[in-house]
Amino acid sequence: MNILTPVADRLPSREEAEEALAVLRRWAKHTPVSDVAGLAPDVPALVYPEFSRSYPRNFTVDEAYKASLPDLQNGPASLIVGAKAVIQHVGISNFRLPIRYHTRDNGDLTLETSVTGTVSLEAEKKGINMSRIMRSFYAHAEQGFSFEVIERALEDYKRDLESFDARIQMRFSFPVKVPSLRSGLVGWQYYDIALELVDRGGVRKKIMHLDFVYSSTCPCSLELSEHARRERGQLATPHSQRSVARISVEVRPGKCLWFEDLIELARAAVPTETQVMVKREDEQAFAELNAANPIFVEDAARSFCQALQADPRIGDFRVVASHQESLHSHDAVSVLTEGPTFAAESLDPRLFASLYHTG
Repeated sequence: MNILTPVADRLPSREEAEEALAVLRRWAKHTPVSDVAGLAPDVPALVYPEFSRSYPRNFTVDEAYKASLPDLQNGPASLIVGAKAVIQHVGISNFRLPIRYHTRDNGDLTLETSVTGTVSLEAEKKGINMSRIMRSFYAHAEQGFSFEVIERALEDYKRDLESFDARIQMRFSFPVKVPSLRSGLVGWQYYDIALELVDRGGVRKKIMHLDFVYSSTCPCSLELSEHARRERGQLATPHSQRSVARISVEVRPGKCLWFEDLIELARAAVPTETQVMVKREDEQAFAELNAANPIFVEDAARSFCQALQADPRIGDFRVVASHQESLHSHDAVSVLTEGPTFAAESLDPRLFASLYHTG
């Protein structure tokens, strides 16, 4: 008599076991953990592999392993989240490293610099490799100066990221020795400066930004104070306040505009720059200087404008001025632009708030 053994009684092969385990893991991947554990007590140990909790210090990456790493940011258009729209700016902000800068007297300074680098992104591209922006800067930071570094880095990452537009901005605090008004003392004045290179469709513009801090004495308050003294013998003082102008200029192609040049241009336009080293004779001189140059915020914008218009190295420009009032609980502000580079119908809601300088 022949006895047939049912398939269920047959010992499964290794291949069949591996296939069953793969099915179980596929199911578990889309199933709540509680349901997986409810199937059988030992199932979680099968479908959720144990991971090492020790950092593998001796692990090295070879080319094959590197090629196996997932790269979602540079994935196909099918992975795009949201609208398939062009992004005008995508990149990094406040990436810091030391950059060398030339000074007008042929000296060199190495300054901590905050870098913002962006490119445009086409509608059909998922994203960019942002580390390439940083790698480009490290490749050139020790070999070039200021705008040279920007030029070389921009060429690198515009090519590497296959973008049609690119922009780089470097922000830093630039020290200049400034003499006092009468005492002969000298101190370091620090100027917030930013260099920007914009490439749109292969056309490049070099832009320099300067924050210039000065004192503004209100002309109206000065006249009212003098009236009180003259008519009633009443001692009165005009109100003045720390004020800031952000001057942004396009440097014409082939021209050289030193940082010191733009600082001196601003100082000539509005001579009441805040002081570094001050003795009593300097404080008196500063009071006299303010009285000789009373200025409304409109006057400040137009004074800077006149100086910028007269410099052949400067193309389009913008002046944003903020007089941070000691009379009012609000500020007096003005914006003056010339040319299309800085023209804008809308204001950044926090534009004027960014002009506060606390020293």
